[in-house]
Amino acid sequence: MPITNQQIAEHAFLKLLYEDSYFPDHVVDKGRAILLRLCERIEAEQPSDLAALYVLSHAATEEFNLLEAEFEAAGSEIETVAREEIAEDFWIVASAYGFTDADVEEMIAPREW
Repeated sequence: MPITNQQIAEHAFLKLLYEDSYFPDHVVDKGRAILLRLCERIEAEQPSDLAALYVLSHAATEEFNLLEAEFEAAGSEIETVAREEIAEDFWIVASAYGFTDADVEEMIAPREW
């Protein structure tokens, strides 16, 4: 399903991670795909409130939890720079879909990174 939100379609997800060779592109690609799937789900399900948004963002966060092992296997990890970049992109997703009052810490509450 193509993204219809123009702000999201033009956004370079996880840009800082792609710019840093410490983070392998093939694993960052999977993180980018997680964020795009989150956007697709938001567009398809159209959450009506923050609680509904958080259900979707928690599922995406749990996918990032699983991705941590792939970062480690590639000699990397979801460390401070990555954590901040991922959280920032969650915030961009929320705000692009009109959830400007979303709490990014709540969006990624189940994180293990």
